[in-house]
Amino acid sequence: MANREELLEELSRCVLEMEDDEISEVAKAYADAGYDPLDGILKGLVDGMNKAAQLYEEEEYFLPELLICSAAMYNGLDVLRPLLSQAKFGNGHKIVMGVVQGDTHDIGKNLVKIMLESAGYELIDLGRDVPVEEFVKAVKEYNASVLGMSTLMSTSMNNMKKVIELLEAEGIRSNVKVVVGGGPISRNFADKIGADGYSVNAIEAVHLVDKLVGISR
Repeated sequence: MANREELLEELSRCVLEMEDDEISEVAKAYADAGYDPLDGILKGLVDGMNKAAQLYEEEEYFLPELLICSAAMYNGLDVLRPLLSQAKFGNGHKIVMGVVQGDTHDIGKNLVKIMLESAGYELIDLGRDVPVEEFVKAVKEYNASVLGMSTLMSTSMNNMKKVIELLEAEGIRSNVKVVVGGGPISRNFADKIGADGYSVNAIEAVHLVDKLVGISR
C-alpha cells in the first residue's frame, strides 16, 4: 500500500494532470489509510492546483485545462472534506474577498477562495475590479470576520489602503481582519497600509486566516 507521502503526491498529480475520474479512488485510499484529511486537501489537492495555476501563468495551461484541474480538485474534496472534524472548520466565520478596482486578474484570488472554502470558511466572492465602497458595503452586510483583497497591478495597490481608510471612517475597522496578497504586494506594504496580515500563496492564506480568527487545527 502506498504511504502518506506517495498518496499526497498522487493527489497533487491527479489535479495537475486533470485526472478527474481517478482522483476519487486516490482520495478514498488516502482516507481509508487513516491519514489527516486536512493534509490531503492542503498538501495534495491544493498543491496540485497551485502547480496548475503556475502553468496557467506561464501560458502552458489555458482556461479549459484549469477548469478540468479544478473539477478534479473538487472531486477529491467531495471525499476528504466530510472527514474534517467540526473543530477544523471555520466555525461560522465569513470572509469577503475580491480583486481591487483597476485589476481583472483573479486566478490567485480564485485559488485562495478554493483553499479557504476547503478549510470550511464561508466565502463571499465579490469578483474582480471591485470598487472600494463595495468591499465596505459587503463587510457590513455579511458581518464578515475577514476581508481579503488582492491585485497583480501595482497601479491598483493604493485602493487597498483606501478600503482600510473607509472601514475606519465607517467605524467598523476593528470588527474585521484585513488580509492582502498578490504579485506586487509585500509584508512591508501590508504593514504600511494597516492590514492585519499578508499571504504569499494560497496555502499560507488558510494558516494566516486561522491565526487571525483564533482557529486551531
